[in-house]
Amino acid sequence: MNSANKINVFINNSLVGSIAMTNDWLCAFQYSKEWLETGFSISPFELPLKNDLFLAKKNPFNGNFGVFDDSLPDGWGMLILDRYLKSININPNDVSILDMLTYVGSSGRGALTFQPDNSSFSTDNADILLIESEIDNILSSDTYKGDSIEKLWKRGGSPGGARPKVFITFDNSEWLVKFPAKYDSPNIGIIEYNYSLLAKECGINMPETKLFENRFFGVKRFDRNDNGTRIHSITAAGLLGADYRSPSLDYTQLMKLTRLLTSNEDEVWKMFRLMCFNYLINNKDDHAKNFTFLYNDTHWQLSPAYDLLPSSGFNGYHTTSFDGDILPSDKSILRIAFKSGLDEKKAKKVFSDMKETINESNINNICE
Repeated sequence: MNSANKINVFINNSLVGSIAMTNDWLCAFQYSKEWLETGFSISPFELPLKNDLFLAKKNPFNGNFGVFDDSLPDGWGMLILDRYLKSININPNDVSILDMLTYVGSSGRGALTFQPDNSSFSTDNADILLIESEIDNILSSDTYKGDSIEKLWKRGGSPGGARPKVFITFDNSEWLVKFPAKYDSPNIGIIEYNYSLLAKECGINMPETKLFENRFFGVKRFDRNDNGTRIHSITAAGLLGADYRSPSLDYTQLMKLTRLLTSNEDEVWKMFRLMCFNYLINNKDDHAKNFTFLYNDTHWQLSPAYDLLPSSGFNGYHTTSFDGDILPSDKSILRIAFKSGLDEKKAKKVFSDMKETINESNINNICE
């Protein structure tokens, strides 16, 4: 394998800039002249739209910039990439950050694509039950190879998270379909689907969701427009340089970030609702990569919500704290609303209505 020493970054066929690797294994990035004239900052705090040479920090992304780290696989995606590389006689330990970005190529999340493009992406002719069988084979063996490794990588090896997942085409749109991880309940897809419906009832901005084969949770991609153009996205982890593998954020920071980035009160209320929902359903896996912002046309907005279901989090605590509280209470929620400049009366009403909706849903029974 010829290791990449420089790669180009594109958004919808427009050259954004270039990434190179320093002798200290840090990424260096510079915007293109054309993008400086017509584009926008792809990461407002880390990579402002300036004609500068930017140098990444060593931590927390191993010398990478947060916005590009968002494009890389983790969890399930890294497992598939590791085995895929071995299947084509490449030692994963010899693959640099730039090399990994070339394997993501044009198959990653959001709008960023990378050249040289060593990716191979397919969403057609999905046999969900066959995919489940191949995933089971992979999870049950550390040495299983088969041609399924390449097929699963082509179906989207880059999505984040630990649970197995693939992209498919359904109803002329791209969907992400999840499968149970090794120690998940076999009904995990049904559970997540029920919580997605409950979230919609609670006023959470949600993408379209569906159960495939009556048990696999699917969600329509929100980083694609109906005409096929890609929408730039960046997680809170990527924006703030936050280590999503450990507790690193507070909801007061997320509220402030939303207001600062979007300059839109409605978007701040969306984050408030999402915080309330995570608290009320005990979704403690609320880490920094589970909050995403989209750049649409000329402005930033909070993405539709995702990964909403009860979880144990970090040692049994919420990964994101509530105004310093790792054991939050109703008072924590209302205190954050006050500190975030939201109307207190409205905040109390939103929270109480959501609490009532969840209590009346009898969600524990419908998820059994």
